[in-house]
Amino acid sequence: MKQRVYYGWWMVAAGSGMQFLQSALLLYAFGAYVAVLRDDFGWSKTALAGASTLHQLEAALLGPALGWVLDRFGPRNVIRAGVLVLGAGFILLGLVRSLPAFYGAFVVIALGTSLCGFFPLNVALIHWFERKRSRALSTLGLGMALGGIAVPAVAWSLTSFGWRATAIASGVLFIAAGIPLSRVIRNRPEEHGLRVDGEPAPAAKASEGAAERPAGRDFTWREALRTPAFWLLSLGHGFALLVVSAVNVHAITHMKEGLGYSVEAASLVITLQTVCQIGGIALGWAIGERWDKRLICAACMFGHMAGLLCLTYAGAAGAAAPALLVAFALLHGVAWGLRGPFMQAIRADYFGRSAIGMILGISFMIIVLGQAGGPMIAGILADATGNYRDGFTLIALLVGLGSAFFLLAKRPARPRG
Repeated sequence: MKQRVYYGWWMVAAGSGMQFLQSALLLYAFGAYVAVLRDDFGWSKTALAGASTLHQLEAALLGPALGWVLDRFGPRNVIRAGVLVLGAGFILLGLVRSLPAFYGAFVVIALGTSLCGFFPLNVALIHWFERKRSRALSTLGLGMALGGIAVPAVAWSLTSFGWRATAIASGVLFIAAGIPLSRVIRNRPEEHGLRVDGEPAPAAKASEGAAERPAGRDFTWREALRTPAFWLLSLGHGFALLVVSAVNVHAITHMKEGLGYSVEAASLVITLQTVCQIGGIALGWAIGERWDKRLICAACMFGHMAGLLCLTYAGAAGAAAPALLVAFALLHGVAWGLRGPFMQAIRADYFGRSAIGMILGISFMIIVLGQAGGPMIAGILADATGNYRDGFTLIALLVGLGSAFFLLAKRPARPRG
């Protein structure tokens, strides 16, 4: 009997739910935690950004080993373990009373997000989708975007109940909801008598889209590293994350201290950014299988750049400041939503599925320069100058230049034999 819904789509739904929880409770909420912790402890912007940097460095160091485990044993049990570790990290965060303890809690949080975050979830879905891969990964990214809508609720909890109670409750909530969601994840469709994309028989591979697949076998990770495309995609991804990570860590503090907004009001701008990000994801869902992804990504880099410049100079715009904040949310949000899911899809398109875990894991050691560098550049220059203008401007210009990496990242020929 023909299946009504391909099981891979249930995995997409579960993965999207897990991404929603992580982005709502951590990714988008971290900026609100920074603003509140700065008031509570008086820690510098650089010190608080250091937690994000530590988070990203740990993920990068784990990347190759985690990629090998995912390729060898599959993502299912890894993701389940990550749910418990991440939940425990949130609970530890609620108990910290010093900066070293804060960093220690983030080591645990970083480990948890590495084990159950977008890396293993993307690897899981890449093995289940090929012709519809961009749509599947864009839908997965929808969960991350929707998490931004919950930022005002998290900000309200931080100010109403305190950051300790909010962090502990976040850990309990993540474990309670994450465990059943993680149980939906499976390793490979072949292990369950299914085929990639839900195709019923080998003959179906001659149907729509098959002629467009590149000839040759999948790359090994060593072969992928010998291609210019691997390095160019990794550098382009890393430069894009300069702005993404800087905004996630510092945007709310910038709006609070530089523009005079409350934490709750600043979080509404992030919510608007999220709505725009959802629009970008929907656009990617529609065009991802039709247009050249690298050209789309190159265009998105200019959206990131223009959006960050609008956020940076809103304070000098007087009565036009709200309009610039709306422009920031629109430009940055759409660019992130459109580009983000393509980062893993384009690598899978170029290098195949066989070693995708290791390929993504090694690439993380490069893109971490952007993930860690964005918050640190902005934080160091803000502490030195008293505002975010110089740091944000530098990051915006670097991201615009980074569009060249995507333009040059042509698809490599598949290996023969």
